[in-house]
Amino acid sequence: MADIDAFASQLLEEAKRFLEIAIVSGDNIRRDAHLHAALMLSFSALEAHVNAICDEFSKRPEFSIHEKGFLLEQEARLESGAFKLSGLKMSRLEDRIAFLHRHFSGNATYKQANWWSALGSAINLRNTLTHPKGIPAATEQATKSALAAIIDAIESLYQAIYKKPFPAASRGLQSKLTF
Repeated sequence: MADIDAFASQLLEEAKRFLEIAIVSGDNIRRDAHLHAALMLSFSALEAHVNAICDEFSKRPEFSIHEKGFLLEQEARLESGAFKLSGLKMSRLEDRIAFLHRHFSGNATYKQANWWSALGSAINLRNTLTHPKGIPAATEQATKSALAAIIDAIESLYQAIYKKPFPAASRGLQSKLTF
């Protein structure tokens, strides 16, 4: 397992552990802090998993320079008559997930899956915490749903790409950590 894969898995386990702590927390301030940590770490884990997959597949010859640029979030520029990757060109997380699904499964059936719409709701919740304009509604249930959607999204990517289950999916929201 590559270092980024191990780190991505660690982030997910930390997110699940913070959720577990939030659920048993006795006061609202502590609970909310742990829910916020769980939500942000779960998205860091998803980004790390997606980045690791994109990095792995960007080295394959089947992808055009523009597709590689999209996977690596770099701009494809014409330099001296040839396209080269340079600079940063951010892409939406859900677009990168959709691209990977479509490329490896050959269809867009993931869009009908429950996790796809749940992931959209989770992204909206994360955005209210990342770019607050009011008080985010990171309740226990909303955070559980967000983490479950992220786990399901990674599971779906593993099934589409590697044709095998995501190892952590079988544990659901239960963490391996005890801090």
